[in-house]
Amino acid sequence: MESEIVFLGTGSATPTVKRNHTSIFFRFKSDRFLFDCGEGTQRQMMKSKTSATKINAIFITHFHGDHILGIPGLIQTLNLRGREKDLLIIGPEGTEDLVRIMEKLGSYEKAFDIKVKEVDEGKALETDEYFFKMFPVRHRKNSLGLVFQQKPVKHIDEEKLVEDHGLEPGPLYKKIKQGEEVEWQGENINPEDYVFKEKGLKICYSGDTRPCVRLVNEAKDADLLIHDSTFSQDVLDRAKKTNHSTAKEAAEVAREAQVKKLILTHFSPRYKKVHKLRDEARKVFHNTETAEDLKSISF
Repeated sequence: MESEIVFLGTGSATPTVKRNHTSIFFRFKSDRFLFDCGEGTQRQMMKSKTSATKINAIFITHFHGDHILGIPGLIQTLNLRGREKDLLIIGPEGTEDLVRIMEKLGSYEKAFDIKVKEVDEGKALETDEYFFKMFPVRHRKNSLGLVFQQKPVKHIDEEKLVEDHGLEPGPLYKKIKQGEEVEWQGENINPEDYVFKEKGLKICYSGDTRPCVRLVNEAKDADLLIHDSTFSQDVLDRAKKTNHSTAKEAAEVAREAQVKKLILTHFSPRYKKVHKLRDEARKVFHNTETAEDLKSISF
């Protein structure tokens, strides 16, 4: 299990008895991230046993309270738990000012630094194995969506190596995978003949948004699309007025982007149960599920 997603909060506007404010925990190997951090996020992390102390970065999609009000409490808890490593917070223009205000809330002495990176669009964070990209969506000013993209993964055709050269898995495999030509039993082995690349994991998170072309393009061929589904189609006017999406519209984005799986989230408190939203979306895009607080998905 290289990757895991845990829905820490799936509600919008105001929390309910069953739904916390918006936040998504994402783990890729040993790296851990939060997508938004609504009120109560740290308690949800305790329930789900996803360690807050190991968070590498928090991505903020926009500044509505249901997406950010968990950050001040989380900062202070991390301080009480003795965190020393810098915490990175990434978001749209205005994130720097917001974070510095949050740092001043409460009386405490901070033991670690908070680094801020503001992004309007483009790569927000990159390592040798993956990158995060943020892009504008249709909600309020400076609202962003988010894409996680694992870089192509190299694999060795072990069966072919054994068949062609009798070379069993061992230390030489690492050199071949790194693109080095190696000698084995008097023969030169060209890595190009045995190494192939496989598309890496791609996850797209819409944040709060109306359907838009940019989102379709960024979500293209994603393994998973997590999409705003605040309302059902019978209150489309309300969705338009508040710049949110209906379940049907989220499914239309998933279908057009040709994603593998769609998960609906960010539900209005008017829906005690969300089967209606799920069924509405499945009429357009069958491989649809609804998020639930503390629900996890592994890759």
